[in-house]
Amino acid sequence: MIKTKGLAHFTLPVTDTVRSMAFYTDILGMTAIQVNHDRGMVFLDCGGDCLILSKSEARINPDDHDVHHAFIVDPDDYENAKRDLAANGVDVFFEEDRQGGAVNGPRAYFHDPDGNVLEIINLTSYKGDPTG
Repeated sequence: MIKTKGLAHFTLPVTDTVRSMAFYTDILGMTAIQVNHDRGMVFLDCGGDCLILSKSEARINPDDHDVHHAFIVDPDDYENAKRDLAANGVDVFFEEDRQGGAVNGPRAYFHDPDGNVLEIINLTSYKGDPTG
């Protein structure tokens, strides 16, 4: 059996890497660590994890909210993060506080410029946490 140790990166399809890089850096606070717009690849650091924006015409169905990517925010920043989204014209289309599952806490769902469904979460507990 392969024993994975963590997440190296995940990739999101985008139609415009310049526009998407601005969204992910200016609104979500990620840091560009390697950028090649000619190749259609932007590597972003997100709290020690790597997100790649890859130019592609293939799109994730924006109406399929089960397919989404969740980003942890500090508990004290959750409400401010929602206000920042609104101030930047980003509509939170659904919000809930899910408890009793694998990943728990208040969360808000919204779309990036390409319609990818994103989530911010105040992670209150995670079933995979070995400390409890």
